[in-house]
Amino acid sequence: MKQDGQRELRPKLRFPGFQDEPGWEEKRLYAIAEPVSEKAEAADDAQVLTLSGEHGLVLQSEYFGKRVAGSNSERYIKIARNDFVYNDRTTKESAFGTIKRLSSYDGGIVSPIYKCFRFNGGENSVFWDWYFASGIHDAQLRTLVNEGARAGRFNISVDKFLATAVWRPSDLEQHKIADCLSSLDEVIAAEARKVEALEACKKGLMQQLFPLEGETLPRVRFPEFRNTPAWEEKEVGEVFKVTRGDVLAMTLVQDDKTIEAPFPVYSSQTKKRGLAGYYSDFLYENAITWTTDGANAGAVNYRPGKFYCTNVCGVLISNGGFANPCMAELINSVSRKHVSYVGNPKLMNGVMAKISIPFPKIEEQRRIADCLSSLEDLIVAQGEKLAALKAHEKGLMQQLFPTPEEDEA
Repeated sequence: MKQDGQRELRPKLRFPGFQDEPGWEEKRLYAIAEPVSEKAEAADDAQVLTLSGEHGLVLQSEYFGKRVAGSNSERYIKIARNDFVYNDRTTKESAFGTIKRLSSYDGGIVSPIYKCFRFNGGENSVFWDWYFASGIHDAQLRTLVNEGARAGRFNISVDKFLATAVWRPSDLEQHKIADCLSSLDEVIAAEARKVEALEACKKGLMQQLFPLEGETLPRVRFPEFRNTPAWEEKEVGEVFKVTRGDVLAMTLVQDDKTIEAPFPVYSSQTKKRGLAGYYSDFLYENAITWTTDGANAGAVNYRPGKFYCTNVCGVLISNGGFANPCMAELINSVSRKHVSYVGNPKLMNGVMAKISIPFPKIEEQRRIADCLSSLEDLIVAQGEKLAALKAHEKGLMQQLFPTPEEDEA
């Protein structure tokens, strides 16, 4: 607290040269930023933007695959590069709404339901982008949530938003923090591109190693199999025992593997390739699973070792070694074509059993499986590296930005 009664906050971590500087000074947003309310014109119609919690401000036509502004775009607000947009609606990324800076385009127009503002010329807009991304402002947003909020929208006016408090470091410290986090973000983006490149490589390789639809010979075969017969067309149910997982209360599932709960549990989710946690018992060993119900219906994975899977997972079992990464990927390449989208998407056991695919001999399966597994190991390792960098970035933000106490919010 300064002598004039104005509050200050200090982050846990400061760069050399700032450690002995005063704390961050409390300001009202309206003292350093102003509303943006310029109305769109007909000429702006092609640059309609929407706010995504994950991707920020993106073209509406690319995000939705179409323009949804209709004929009312003249009501929209015109924004410029480095302007900020606040969507006062709860999302899975943010309980109190999303605040993002326009950084990918020189300008555009956004829905009038958004609250738009821009910082004064002396402020570092990149710093303030990281400031909001850090979550430091959530305590302030919490105070604005009113009892009349409906459908997850808080009905906060731009004036009320700009009346919230922020904590401002000096211009030099703003610049230092912005440069640090932006540099780390560039590294993360580069590592993410490596993951995408490896996944594209795997997809392209499978297109070469697996026959085209309606054919029984792949375009590329390993040398030792080039003169062997074509793959034999069979139904999945002819080769595998087709069964299903069992109901399991998620309250019994642990987040981490322990001696008491050593067996992975797989469900219909897509994150972590369906890994929901760990359990004390298992149902199957070295088998192939697929999602039977919901948005991810038809997703197929090989599950090595002993595991448990829930009742939204179908299971393919083979005593002859056909349950392997090669067959999992081969089935996965066609399974979604057999999903029923009448009501809730489904790929049930009876339909899976009737899917017809070309089967290579077990020796060629193993050779393909080894190749794909090696590439998958690279993808997993790169994904873990990316996740570690993201966790480091999140932890760094928690250190570089101060946390207001609840009673100061």
